[in-house]
Formats: sequence, C-alpha cells, structure tokens
Amino acid sequence: MTDAPTISGRPAALGPGRLILVVGPSGAGKDTLLGRARTAFADDGNIVFQRRVVTREASSFEDNEQMSPAAFRQARMRGDFAVHWEAHGHCYGLPRAIDDDIGAGRTVVANVSRAVVDGMRRAYADVTVVAVTAPPEVLAERLAARARGSDGKLADRLGRAAGGVEAAPDVTISNIGDVEHHARELVRIIRGE
Repeated sequence: MTDAPTISGRPAALGPGRLILVVGPSGAGKDTLLGRARTAFADDGNIVFQRRVVTREASSFEDNEQMSPAAFRQARMRGDFAVHWEAHGHCYGLPRAIDDDIGAGRTVVANVSRAVVDGMRRAYADVTVVAVTAPPEVLAERLAARARGSDGKLADRLGRAAGGVEAAPDVTISNIGDVEHHARELVRIIRGE
C-alpha cells in the first residue's frame, strides 16, 4: 500500500446527508470529544458515529475496529472501504456503509486523517471539517500519558503534528481547559448550529 489516501470513485458528489470530518494531531483530544458527542446523540438515529478500521492494537482511548494488515488488504481489494489511507505505519479506513447513511440523509461523523479531506470534499456534497487542536506542550503531555506502544516514538508523533498536511478546517476547536465546553461545541457543529 502507499501513503496516498484512496477514495471510492463515483460520478457525482454524494448527498443529501452531511459528513462531519474530525481531524487534528495525535493527543489533541479528538476521541474524547467524539465520545462525549456520541453520548449526546445516543438516541438520535439520524446521527452516525462511524468507527474507523485500523491495523494497530485497539486502545481504550478510541472507538476503532481493529483488523490485521492481511484482512485490511483483503477488505480493501473487495471495495469494503469508502476511503482508506496510511498514517504512522498503519492502515485506516472508513467502511462503505457511510455512503448508505449519507445517501439516506443522515449525518455521519468520523475521525480521519487530514490527508483525505480534499478528496472527501469532492466525493461528498456536504462536508464540514472540524480541526481539534492543542498547544505542542499539551500534545506532548497527553501522548506521554497515553503511552500506546503502537504509536511509535513521541518525538516523531510531535514532529508530524507540527509539520503535517493541514486541511482547511471549517471550524477549529482549541481543546484545552474545560472538555465539556469543547464537547458542547462539537455537538452544536454536528447539529448544524
């Protein structure tokens, strides 16, 4: 596989549903905010929080589906992913089910790499990009506390955060301080407020 993201081709941008893409560096708190937003919409069948498929060890900090690299390759070849990419030495993908949800008019919320944003803006009719950020010293502290072996070296992760490809976000949440306040910000964005 290559580092370039791949997005399923289609003749026109898919709608009418909305796609909320949450991006940001490791340690910014994306999964924390997503978890709280998921709880806020637990009884709303029109809001779908799509789990990513990843080829690394699952973590209690994230809501991902773990898959072996071989199984991921097979799923990719079958066309099971609406989008897939590589980052940090691992493969990531969003299942093709998001296309059904978007086509049915639901709002799909997903944690993705900044590298796939441009392609997803072309593939889907209504995309909102939410960048979750934090200062470098906060990222370093959070990553050190997480100490997930599959993350690689802390210095490398922080270097990628500082020099990564920046998708042009529609909204930025600086996730420092009161996490509940920032989670409410994300909930308002998902509601379209």
